Amino acid sequence: MPNPGASGTPRLPVEDAYFELLADTLENLDLPARGQFLQRYLRAIAHLDLREAESVQIWDEMLARRREFSALLGRQVSLKTALVDVLATSGLLRVPILIEYDELKKLELNAVTDPLTGLYNRRLFSESFEKELNRARRYSQPLGLVILDLHRFKEVNDKHGHPRGDEVLRATAATLKKALRASDSAFRIGGDEFALLLPQTDAPQALALSRRIESVFADMIKPLHLAVSVGMDHGVAIFPQDAEQADQLIRTADERLYRLKQANHDKATEAASEAPPVPEASVAAPPESAAPMPQPISIETKRVPEKTENAMAAAASATSATISAGPAAPPPRVFAVLRKAERVSMTGTNAYAVLSEQGGRRARVLDLGFGGVAIELDSPEDLPENLLAVLHVPILPPVRVNLKPVWKQQTTQGSFRVGCAFVS
Repeated sequence: MPNPGASGTPRLPVEDAYFELLADTLENLDLPARGQFLQRYLRAIAHLDLREAESVQIWDEMLARRREFSALLGRQVSLKTALVDVLATSGLLRVPILIEYDELKKLELNAVTDPLTGLYNRRLFSESFEKELNRARRYSQPLGLVILDLHRFKEVNDKHGHPRGDEVLRATAATLKKALRASDSAFRIGGDEFALLLPQTDAPQALALSRRIESVFADMIKPLHLAVSVGMDHGVAIFPQDAEQADQLIRTADERLYRLKQANHDKATEAASEAPPVPEASVAAPPESAAPMPQPISIETKRVPEKTENAMAAAASATSATISAGPAAPPPRVFAVLRKAERVSMTGTNAYAVLSEQGGRRARVLDLGFGGVAIELDSPEDLPENLLAVLHVPILPPVRVNLKPVWKQQTTQGSFRVGCAFVS
């Protein structure tokens, strides 16, 4: 065994060892061959276009500089250090090129990117979160944080193997890239955990976007034909409504994510242990004496949606005579099943719709859901049964849609609120 107290010659780095070998080899070459080699070598490593004699002179100066530095410092100085000093002091190395630009950008991207999904990693998430928080404070704007993770993802790895689990993670990344706005950012911050930063986004908008992501994800994983029903859960926190510091917002979003996961787990457990399914006919039309069906409750507001939002989900089969009935309130409607998600209020967001059938006239967008949209007009108009419109709302790029007006009601301010259903 080597003696720990014995002194030994330290092993040179690969680059320094290469330079030493090169110097020894050049010593044995005649001058023309040495000049020809050094001319090509300096052109390759420093992009210098020198004559053979100049190349030999540079090399000899490097050897002399190495001896000078070694004598001053009392230790051996590498040839690489001496060469860089000679080129720099002679003005030949004005802009040192140490790495190709494309390679540099690739290294920078790899440092902040998750290799499996192509999303930004946790390191960049921490940096970006602080920057976005500072910007939100400076301009007094909201900032949305969404924490997402996959439900039953471990079962996918256990049943189908990790390669199929990787496909699920890539499908998640593709979902986020497809669903997010240009100003939003997506990060993979854990195994099956993801984070979204949503500038200028309040709670209703963040919730709507989260549900849209979950819906798109369900379609993205269908081609994988998994035996496990993989879902996506979310937790939302908003600056400054919920907290003002990054760690507090993350904690709030995590707590809401956990509560939603627990609620989904309890719901699945109850569904598995409940009595035999009720015949389909009993679901289609509940009797009038039955208790009213509970309304969906917002995870964030903990409140039942307003009645005006429930009325907006009228069936697309309603006739246009309903619209011409004037300002009278629409008759009460009974829904056999709960809608997938409550409508999201667009009040205060400057959302609007351009009505093509009305000469490009604008209408204010009041709220939006999976099944339809509510718009507001300043004056009553006879709207066609099918209306082509372009929606401009914060959570989506401009979207061209076909609308079917199903009811109209005059507000206390004298404007007219029109409920429209999406039609394909």
